[in-house]
Amino acid sequence: MAIKFQYNKTSLTNLGKQLKVRQRALPTLKNKESALRVSVIAAKAEAERLQKDLEETLATYDYMAGLWTEFEPGLISVKDVELITVKVAGVRTPELKKVIFDVKPFDAFAKPMWYSDGVAILKRLASLGISAEVYAEKSRILEFQRKKTTQKVNLYEKVQIPGYQEAIRKIKRFMEDEENLSKASQKIVKTRHQEEEEEEA
Repeated sequence: MAIKFQYNKTSLTNLGKQLKVRQRALPTLKNKESALRVSVIAAKAEAERLQKDLEETLATYDYMAGLWTEFEPGLISVKDVELITVKVAGVRTPELKKVIFDVKPFDAFAKPMWYSDGVAILKRLASLGISAEVYAEKSRILEFQRKKTTQKVNLYEKVQIPGYQEAIRKIKRFMEDEENLSKASQKIVKTRHQEEEEEEA
């Protein structure tokens, strides 16, 4: 990325300000990046743990597989999922507050004894599945933001900061050269003036 500048003091001042902004922001961005990296790992681990819990819980109810055919379809459904927004390293992420179920009324005396247990089992399984999905989404959001932050860190560290430093160096050299030339020309003019005065005298 070529940094546009002019060989004057105004440009030098502006570049200096831009450089300071980036140098001050860089440590914060690096901290954010490392915090996001840790958060991504934690969210992925939690999503995997919940998914594993779901699979293990499903496996524990294998013995009931035959009974589910007696279960009334549509007896229980997910009515709503309440999410809250939580900031992780400055990034807004979803967090599950609660799952609201819609359970249709049933006659406990007419239905098999295990029906109420079946409803509780389905609630547990659905909650685990939804929690796992929320954590998977959280890790996707955090991973996306981590990548963006890493790109910004690299842009500042490897492109912009060295670019501004180089531009400032060029302007300073140019201004020093100009000053030296100016002094040299003044010296020449002064020497000529003295020589002319001596000749006249």
